[in-house]
Amino acid sequence: MTSRTSFVASSATLALTTVLATVLTTVLTTAPASAAPAADTVPSLVEPVLIGHRGASGYRPEHTLAAYELAIEQGADYIEPDLVSTRDGVLVARHENEIGGTTDVAEHPEFADRRTTRTIDGRSVTGWFTEDFTYRELRTLRANERLPLVRPDNTAYDGQERIPTLDEVIKLARREGVGIYPETKHPTYFDSIGLSLEEPLVAALEKRHWDDADDPVIIQSFETANLRDLDTMVDVPLAQLVDASGAPYDLVAAGDPRTYTDLLTPAGLAAIASYADGVGVNKDRVLPRTGGATTVPSAVVPDAHAAGLVVHVWTLRRENQFMATNFRIGTDPNAPGDLAAEARAFLDAGVDGIFSDNPDLVAGVLDAR
Repeated sequence: MTSRTSFVASSATLALTTVLATVLTTVLTTAPASAAPAADTVPSLVEPVLIGHRGASGYRPEHTLAAYELAIEQGADYIEPDLVSTRDGVLVARHENEIGGTTDVAEHPEFADRRTTRTIDGRSVTGWFTEDFTYRELRTLRANERLPLVRPDNTAYDGQERIPTLDEVIKLARREGVGIYPETKHPTYFDSIGLSLEEPLVAALEKRHWDDADDPVIIQSFETANLRDLDTMVDVPLAQLVDASGAPYDLVAAGDPRTYTDLLTPAGLAAIASYADGVGVNKDRVLPRTGGATTVPSAVVPDAHAAGLVVHVWTLRRENQFMATNFRIGTDPNAPGDLAAEARAFLDAGVDGIFSDNPDLVAGVLDAR
């Protein structure tokens, strides 16, 4: 266990809500909510945490036990399983319920007739979907690298790993002394087909006795209604995800005009604080770009802190194409940029946590602070 993962073992530190009162006065004094902070370092609300984004997905195919194990070795405080459901209600870790790009399902002739087109969150998607497979069928598949042209080295691990269940991820995290940061994917869609994600998620946490406020679990979602439901179902911290554009699909489906931008106003953040403990924001919301380069930090972090919410940003990846131009090295979009400099910039902006495909590089920055 690294020096950073030992931080996770302290439940007092991981309980997001217990430390807010003691530091809020400092945050408010340093960065008023009514104005964007200066370019100087802004204090985080709690000791920043490192989340292995889908595991160490910069080095292994995402959402595999191998990726999660490597993230833990590299110093992640949390590992992140995105959750979708099988036809028989088993929660498994996949970035999307469409699995044509992350498994070898296309190589299985017995499943050729499962290829279909569905409307997911208002968008037509063609492929193979977890909800059309039983858990037993899904276990016959193997994971592949999602970005083979960007990360060709990861393809060496294609075909080696099964799709893990939520329970397997929980057991791994408990054994290794880190937390989990599960995301419910497309909850409105899964509700519409009778495969609600919230109840089996809570049941899985209760089964492993990881459902209390001081347990190392944070549940996240891009939608709002299911987080409000979860707030009545479980005591672990919740995080409202906020994308760079668009709106939560549950609001879209209900005809609610609010967007993600509306959620980040002081009034929107106050509303989030009524059911969640933090926000997980697209990194461009914290360090906006002009001409491709980052500018001074926005008001998102101080405004969220003023509402008593921690701020985690996603996703820091080492390849140039995923970075602002001022962190890139050279012109090859797939070559490594200066991820350490990017991480320092977000920490200086006061964020309380970082999602990264490359936990080792961010861990080095955190350990040096």
